[in-house]
Amino acid sequence: MKLAALTVDGRPRAGAVDEDAKALALLPEWLGTVDVLVRGGPEGLAAARAAVADAPVVALADVRLESPLQHFNRDILCTGWNYWDHFEESRGKRGGQDPAGRPDRPTFFTKGPDTVIGPADDIAYDPELSAQWDYEAEIALVIGRDGRSIPEAEALGHVFGYLVANDVSQRDLQRAHGGQWLKGKSIDATMPLGPWLTTADEVPDPGALRVRCEVNGEPRQDATSAKMAFPIARLIAELSLGMTLRAGDVLLTGTPSGIGSARDPQVFLRDGDVVVTRVDGLGELRNRVVRTSLM
Repeated sequence: MKLAALTVDGRPRAGAVDEDAKALALLPEWLGTVDVLVRGGPEGLAAARAAVADAPVVALADVRLESPLQHFNRDILCTGWNYWDHFEESRGKRGGQDPAGRPDRPTFFTKGPDTVIGPADDIAYDPELSAQWDYEAEIALVIGRDGRSIPEAEALGHVFGYLVANDVSQRDLQRAHGGQWLKGKSIDATMPLGPWLTTADEVPDPGALRVRCEVNGEPRQDATSAKMAFPIARLIAELSLGMTLRAGDVLLTGTPSGIGSARDPQVFLRDGDVVVTRVDGLGELRNRVVRTSLM
């Protein structure tokens, strides 16, 4: 099932997307939003599936989709350096903040939830705040069942579904604050998320998803999740060690090579750029970079 978020008559609603038909079944209001369905467990999802048959259908072209998730338990959870080609492309280009070598375990950080925008919303851009706005295409996942110290063999059973993200980052802010990633990745209205939430049963192998990013039609990133340094089940197991993950938590799983700051010469986003982020089977984000005062 592909769950989308939209607003109808001023009220938030959930819809079920049929990509082939380019249509959306508007789920009954009593079922709640996508956030509610994620936290409702198997019963909530079963009720949503049952409601599709009698739901009114609208063309996708006639609605504006929003971020599937809008109410977060905490900061967005993120993974750094999770494709070795990305780790290596930035070697010596981290402003003197390179690690001694490849990490033996996943690297995690968080970013503020106010970064999240919808799949067609404008990415805020303020050159007075930063001169180095970079793109990072990623697969994101949503936890559907609470758990702590989750065994790797059971980890995928805690995933409600998957979606597409672009972890737009400000590299100079990242370096200016000691190399930690919170500040350089938490600028408001900069992380598109969506276009819908594909339930885990429709993603038989999350290790075989193609991730791509284009800027103004030019390919910048293209890889498969098979190239992850640490697969998704390992990420969940490591992150949950001694730390409870809760239904509704969002985890970004890292970006492949091709980022602008690692190119020679470096290439950063500018006002008017169109960024398209795709993950096969999960959909597409299409966002314009628009000058916005953030000061």
